[in-house]
Amino acid sequence: MKRSTFLILSIAGVYGTILHAAAWSVNNFLMTGPKAYLTYSSSVAAGAHSGMEECKFQFGWERWNCPESALQLSTHNRLRSATRETSFVHAISSAGVMYTLTRNCSMGDFESCGCDDSRNGRVGGRGWVWGGCSDNVEFGERISKLFVDALETGHDTRALINLHNNEAGRLAVKATMKRACKCHGVSGSCSIQTCWLQLAEFREIGNYLKIKYDQAHKLEMDKRRMRAGNSADSRGATAETFHHVHTTELIFLEDSPDYCTRNASLGHHGTEGRECLQTGKNLSQWEKRSCRRLCTECGLRVEERRTEVVASCNCKFHWCCTVRCEQCRQLVAKHFC
Repeated sequence: MKRSTFLILSIAGVYGTILHAAAWSVNNFLMTGPKAYLTYSSSVAAGAHSGMEECKFQFGWERWNCPESALQLSTHNRLRSATRETSFVHAISSAGVMYTLTRNCSMGDFESCGCDDSRNGRVGGRGWVWGGCSDNVEFGERISKLFVDALETGHDTRALINLHNNEAGRLAVKATMKRACKCHGVSGSCSIQTCWLQLAEFREIGNYLKIKYDQAHKLEMDKRRMRAGNSADSRGATAETFHHVHTTELIFLEDSPDYCTRNASLGHHGTEGRECLQTGKNLSQWEKRSCRRLCTECGLRVEERRTEVVASCNCKFHWCCTVRCEQCRQLVAKHFC
C-alpha cells in the first residue's frame, strides 16, 4: 500500500470514529487538496485520537463517558445532535489536532515550519526579552482548521454550532500556553531572562475545556425561524444569537438525553454494569461520589465484587542497580451498578 493511501485511510478511520458520517470529507479533502497536506495527515489522525482519549478521561466517571458509538454523528438534520456533550467532542478533538500539529512542527517533523521566532529580541516585560523556541501555534491553528472544519459540510444552525465549538477548542490551546524562561547574568544572577511560549500538557487543556463544558451556554433560538433551514430568515436568527456568545465558550442547542438508561438508537449504553469508585487512595470528591451518580441516582443498586488481580509485591533493591519484585495475587473489592 502506498504511503499516501495509508495516511488517507488512517485519518479517515480515526476521525470516522468521531464524525462517522462526515469522514468522507476528510478523504475528499486529502484527495483534492494540496498534496502538501498529506504530510500532516498522520499528525491530524494522532491528534484526533489524543482528543478522544482525553474525552474518555474527563468523562470516565460521568453517566456519559465518551463512548465511541455515541461519537458517530449523523449528517442528517433530524438525527444530528447538538448537545452539551457533542460540544465538548468537537472542542477537544479540534484542540487535539491543533496541539499535535503544533508540537510536531516545533520538533522539526515538518520541513515547511519550525519554531515561532517572530518576537525574538523584543522586550517582553521588566527584566525579560523574547527568545528561544516558542511553539508555533499559528501554524497548528491554520492547518488544523483546514482539516477539522472541512468535516462540517452542513450550512444550518447545527453546523455553525459545531464550527464555533471547533474554534473554542483551538482557542483553548492558546489560552493554556505557558511562558518558560532561562536566566542570564553574572554568576547566575538572572539579571535578564530570555522567555518563550510553550504548549501546556494536554491534560491541562482537557481540564480547561471540561470547565467550559460545565459552563456551556444553551442557545435559545426561534424554532419557527430555525425550521426555515438555510434561508435568510434562519441565518438571521442564528446571527442574532451568536452575536452574544464569546468565541471561547462552548455552546449547544439541545438538552442532553437521559444517560442513565440504554438507548441503542442514540448509541447510549446506560450506566448498568458500569464500575464506580467508593474507596481508594487519592480519590477526588467527584470520583468518590461516582457510585451515587452512576448507580443510586439512576435507580440501580451498588454491587460489590471481589476480583483477583496480579500486582508487584515484596520488592527489593539489589546492588547495583535494580529493583526486583515478586508477582502476587490478591483479591480487591470493586463496585458496579
